Amino acid sequence: MVQSYSKNANHNMRRPVVKEEVVRYMRTRQKGNEGYLAELEAFAHRENIPIIPQETVAYFRFLMQTMQPKKILEIGTAIGFSALLMAENAPQSKITTIDRNEEMIGFAKENFAKYDSRNQIRLLEGDAADILSRLKETYDFVFMDSAKSKYIVFLPEVLERLAVGGVVVLDDVFQGGDIARPIEEVRRGQRTIYRGLQRLFDATLKHPNLTATLVPLGDGLLMIRKNIPEIKLAD
Repeated sequence: MVQSYSKNANHNMRRPVVKEEVVRYMRTRQKGNEGYLAELEAFAHRENIPIIPQETVAYFRFLMQTMQPKKILEIGTAIGFSALLMAENAPQSKITTIDRNEEMIGFAKENFAKYDSRNQIRLLEGDAADILSRLKETYDFVFMDSAKSKYIVFLPEVLERLAVGGVVVLDDVFQGGDIARPIEEVRRGQRTIYRGLQRLFDATLKHPNLTATLVPLGDGLLMIRKNIPEIKLAD
């Protein structure tokens, strides 16, 4: 039994923001996970561990095979599902993934030992706020799937380490549609996330030196391309 994800965890990401019949269609018509990725997907669903849903998996498969990034940074490892998905579809890449949840780190280490056959993945244990400032590499692709209220906190450090032309993908930014509502209509326990995401959108969507787009897959993706070497985000 997995202990660190409550059965009463944030369920916003499970409330489709696209029509439910369209979501079902995307999930059944597109290629599903196979082999060990299908096993990890089933384990995550059984244990209430959030991983990217099938429609986002299909999109990531396309992105990785098309972009073929050489260096990938991931913030939020969980059981290692998305890192392994990226490794499988970008076989020349080196992936650095960060997590601080000890229980998830244990599962991720076990899964990487079993399935990371090309030794592509390096797991860093600890708080991303501490680790990011110590990273010296430049990355072509960054996937952020951690505390949503911290996206705006982590993003300046991420952009510093992102190559010009590189892409950042931030997951679960719609919060089941809450993000489009007045804050008074959002449950009090979700308002910190709401405020953090609104700050994120304010800082990125119309930034003159970023190209940003919102994609209605899963619980929403924010995709950002870095267009010049030095990026300053508004406070």
